[in-house]
Amino acid sequence: MRRDEAWLYSPAIDAEGHLIAYGHYGRPVLAFPTEDGTATDYEQRGMIESVSWLIEEGRAKVYTVSSFDSISWNAHDVPLEERARRHSLYEDWILNQVVPWIRADCGTDVDNIIATGPSFGGYHAANFAFKHAHIFPLAICQSGVYDIEKVGWGEKGDSFYFNNPMYYVSNFEGDHLDYLRKRLQILLICGQGQWEDTTGALESTHEFGKVLESKGIQHEVDLWGHDVPHDWPSWRNQFAHHLQRFV
Repeated sequence: MRRDEAWLYSPAIDAEGHLIAYGHYGRPVLAFPTEDGTATDYEQRGMIESVSWLIEEGRAKVYTVSSFDSISWNAHDVPLEERARRHSLYEDWILNQVVPWIRADCGTDVDNIIATGPSFGGYHAANFAFKHAHIFPLAICQSGVYDIEKVGWGEKGDSFYFNNPMYYVSNFEGDHLDYLRKRLQILLICGQGQWEDTTGALESTHEFGKVLESKGIQHEVDLWGHDVPHDWPSWRNQFAHHLQRFV
């Protein structure tokens, strides 16, 4: 399997972020790690191996990136609004460094990237898809929490609002909502076993699914069994099961 690595500089952060590309051809898949995760997590945790046949057959190219959560959403000493402002620096890196790199690597300007991730990566996948559906028309979200108000404290302004999907999606209307109904598809996948309740993922999956239903946005809520925990073995099976449908 072809494997390439890059360190992409972000002027906004004045630092480099890590990206790893797997595969030689196929639909691009941008995979966000779990909270505070690294670009190597998908490889080390068996996620790449779980879809290796899709990669080797040229159906998918998977791009994994490092997180910025420790500086943004997981910075417990600052209020939520400041965390959201810091997240915007990560968003800038994804949109202006990572996405152009993926386009160049694929040799195409077509914006048809799948966004995916487990746990907090599921939040990122959904947030990027809703905010940038012209680039990410499909999000495969695993065990995510889509109302992030509970991760912190303090001031909440526009930056936080527009990065909290449970808030801003609930208020979509008009032409933009019509566009998303035609363009976007969201998969909300979650187990019902250990830690899916204590992390809030199961409840959030239910609640966000209701919001998407009320807005008429294309989506699926796929709940796995009570023996399926909030953990990597579950995410490997779910990733392999669903990715093959879209590549």
